[in-house]
Amino acid sequence: QLLTPFEPWSGSDPEDLPVLIKAEGKCTTDHISPAGPWLRLRGHLDNLSDNLFIGAINAFTGETGVGKNIVSGETSVRYSDIARDYKKRGQQWVVIGDENYGEGSSREHAAMEPRHLGGIAIIVKSFARIHETNLKKQGMLALTFANPSAYDEFHEDDRVAICGLGDFAPGKPLKMEVTHADGSSFTTELNHTYSAVQIEWFKAGSALNLIAAG
Repeated sequence: QLLTPFEPWSGSDPEDLPVLIKAEGKCTTDHISPAGPWLRLRGHLDNLSDNLFIGAINAFTGETGVGKNIVSGETSVRYSDIARDYKKRGQQWVVIGDENYGEGSSREHAAMEPRHLGGIAIIVKSFARIHETNLKKQGMLALTFANPSAYDEFHEDDRVAICGLGDFAPGKPLKMEVTHADGSSFTTELNHTYSAVQIEWFKAGSALNLIAAG
C-alpha cells in the first residue's frame, strides 16, 4: 500500500476529543502493535492497523484490546474499530497512558497506526525515549502529565481539549482541559520535550512532510 502523507496541523487547538483508550500499567510497543503473524502486513499500513492496542489493558474495565465507542455507546469494541469510526466521523482522539509508555522494540508502526487512524495526542506519565521520538516523527503530540496523578482523574466518557498550540515552543508547557459527562471539568498542565525542529514536524503533519516540502 502506498503511503498517503498525513494531514498537517489545522492551526487551531483541538477540542472535544474522546479518549480512545486509558491504558493501564505496562503498555509496550508490542501491546500497541503486536508482532508475530501481523508482521506479514508491514507493507500495508491500513490492514496492519487492525491490531492497534489489541494487547493493551483498558483501565476502566480491565479488558484487553477492547473499549467503549463513546459516540455510539457500544462497549467491548476493538480499539481499531472505534478509531476507524471516529476517523470516519472526522473526530480526532487521544490516548492516556501510564509509566514508560512505548517501551520495548523500536517499532515504527506503533507510532504510525495511531496517527493513521486519527489520533492526535498520546498523553502519559512517562515515555520510553525511542517511542516518544517515533511519535514526534509521525506528527503526533507526545505529551506528559506535569502532575502524574491527573491520570487517575480520567473517566471513560471524557472529552479533552489541548490548549496553547498557537504558542507551541520548546520548554513551554501546554494545557489540557478535560470535561466529564456530567459537565464538571479539570485542567492540568502537559510537559513536552519538543525541539524547534520537532515542533515543525508536528505543524507539517510529519517529519517526512517537512522534508518533502524543503
